[in-house]
Amino acid sequence: MNQIWNRAIAPDNQALHEMALAAIAGLPESYRSAAREVALRIEDFASETLLEEMEIADPFDLTGLYQGIPLTEKSISHQPIGPDVIWLFRRPILDEWAGRGDVRLGELVAHVLVHELAHHFGWSDEQIARIDRWWE
Repeated sequence: MNQIWNRAIAPDNQALHEMALAAIAGLPESYRSAAREVALRIEDFASETLLEEMEIADPFDLTGLYQGIPLTEKSISHQPIGPDVIWLFRRPILDEWAGRGDVRLGELVAHVLVHELAHHFGWSDEQIARIDRWWE
């Protein structure tokens, strides 16, 4: 058994990116194309500056972040400063996944992604629950 773990390699940023793209592909059609318009970035951790701004002491406490203006608040008069972005932070996601032991990594990535998309779409908790049936 130890030999298997000795050869195991943690999924890299590209692997998490592919899992996130698969989660987007699995969204209901009414959300899929709009979700593809949001830039997707994978980093090991949030930057020190971001963690300070959010007053988060432990970088493992932040698995994802949406940066942008929710669709429910955008208007034609908004001048975009840059694209809306969803950040997924690989190490905190892997840490949560290893600690839980009860979900597949792709399911956890999808869960974090959907909750960040919820900020983009301006979804209510009820709408999130229809898309992300996490408790099942």
